Amino acid sequence: MTNRNRLALLLSVISLALLWPGLVEPVLTIKATMDLFGVTRELTNETRSVVGAIRSLHASGNDFVAGLILLFSVLVPLTKAALLIPILALRGSPWSYRLFVFVRAISKWSMADVFAVGMLIALLVAKGTANLSAIAGVGFYYFTAYCLVSNAAFQLLQMERPLTGGR
Repeated sequence: MTNRNRLALLLSVISLALLWPGLVEPVLTIKATMDLFGVTRELTNETRSVVGAIRSLHASGNDFVAGLILLFSVLVPLTKAALLIPILALRGSPWSYRLFVFVRAISKWSMADVFAVGMLIALLVAKGTANLSAIAGVGFYYFTAYCLVSNAAFQLLQMERPLTGGR
């Protein structure tokens, strides 16, 4: 195994360690208030983690959205990490390269980066409204760190297409 692939493996392990708190720690707190006759009333003050948001969406009947978040923010990252082990263990084989190509393909569909950027945009937009505030929680920063480290790990990973007999 090359030093570059060892570093990719190490970064993948670190990214998994960052993913867990990114999923279970609070990601966003949204607070809405209303001024009525000079008195400020709090309409809502909710803090959610990614897992909490999935549960809340499922409980309210929004299974499609909950499923999308589950798929792109939980299952795709875990699948990417889990497949790195056989990719490296079977290196040089056609199966290893096929798994590498598969992981590269699902990485393009992963919403992890989009989720992190979307959270940032939501924070910026919410700051422009006097009666609505959004505060990023520690989970947001863990999740963003996961995105960056996971992407770095996959960029470092080197796999060559195996030679086939007839071509």
